[in-house]
Amino acid sequence: MRVVMVVYNDVVRDARVLREARTLVEAGHEVVIVGRPADPTATEGDRLRVDGIDVVRVPAPRRWRTAWRLVGRPLRAAAGAAERVGLPVRSDTAAWLVTWWRAIGGWARRAAAEAGAADVVHAHDLSGALALRHVRRIVPTARWVYDSHEILLESRSAARQPDWARRLLARLEAQIVREATAVVTVNEAVAAELERRYGRNGILAVHNCPPRQSIPLASPLRDAIGVGPDVPIVIAHGSFVPDRGLAETVDALRQPGMDDVHGVFLGFGPLRGWLEAMARDPGLAGRLHVLDPVTPEAVPAWVAGADAAVMPIGPGTLNHRLSTPNKLFESLAAGVPVVASAFPAMRRILLEDPLGPLGAVCDPTDPRSIAAAIRSILELPPEERAALRARCRRSALERWNWETEGAKLVRLYERLERAGPGA
Repeated sequence: MRVVMVVYNDVVRDARVLREARTLVEAGHEVVIVGRPADPTATEGDRLRVDGIDVVRVPAPRRWRTAWRLVGRPLRAAAGAAERVGLPVRSDTAAWLVTWWRAIGGWARRAAAEAGAADVVHAHDLSGALALRHVRRIVPTARWVYDSHEILLESRSAARQPDWARRLLARLEAQIVREATAVVTVNEAVAAELERRYGRNGILAVHNCPPRQSIPLASPLRDAIGVGPDVPIVIAHGSFVPDRGLAETVDALRQPGMDDVHGVFLGFGPLRGWLEAMARDPGLAGRLHVLDPVTPEAVPAWVAGADAAVMPIGPGTLNHRLSTPNKLFESLAAGVPVVASAFPAMRRILLEDPLGPLGAVCDPTDPRSIAAAIRSILELPPEERAALRARCRRSALERWNWETEGAKLVRLYERLERAGPGA
């Protein structure tokens, strides 16, 4: 079948989208990905090939911004006045809704036009799924797959909006969930929440696991920060954004019993400058290191040089509390035990594995709890730490790997192909 994937990002850094696309190509399907340029202000699109897959990137429209500058100021002023007297209107809500309607919605119309003929349109997240409504007019027989990477309405700026504004998008998502030929998401907890909200059963969980791989014994991590094999290291990798426990992890390094532990932050994002400032803090005595991001394929090898991977994601949104982030599975693939927030989905993976514990959980809001969870791993006798790392690797080889998860996607597409057009 010809599959068009639609995602509102630059594609090249989205490990889930690329893994799914490669898996479908290996299963015999033709795949094209429609995304947007890396520069959100770009006015021209481009085309490239990533891992042998055609990627078409179309820019979001920008002309609407001129009109918004003229009318947006009085609207924001009115919203601010309403907010000050206690009405349920946030001063940024109008801009948020206009962005969804004009920027993301306008991009979705362009993405649908670029999609061309398709047997299946595989839309990632609600931003990508907006294109489905336009594809229906262009290719009425195409089947829809809605791939929800999170509970979007409980994440980032959406979670901060008033209920009435979020309900507007919830109605749109409900329609897409009902009408899609199939719905896919990232874990069983998110699947259950989507089923509860929208009354649709049989949502498929495909976890964001890396492929089975042999990790090089000589990880580049310790050479990169200039420490020897006996120095304890904890690593936090991924996006440097709020609510990922970055500040709490830094504070955990200051707790009693953590004096010799080095912390490595590997990634990118708006908090990088703050992390670099913390790395210069004399109170941390050169024990905090900030490294540039590496490709998704290289992440497990870098993580393998650490003694524990730390991910105390904050409890601020339901989306966070249901999450099983990529970094969790990347760490297990590297054979590195995990310290994570004591939320049900992550607790189940780390503490209820049939092989035994794969790490420790903590209160992500309390640096003392994070430090205690780290020490519970670092202070194990050497033979127990080696056994723990071996369990992590084995769990990745037997359960938490893309070969297992990607096979679910292949079976789904086999069913779609048998059902035929318009199913």
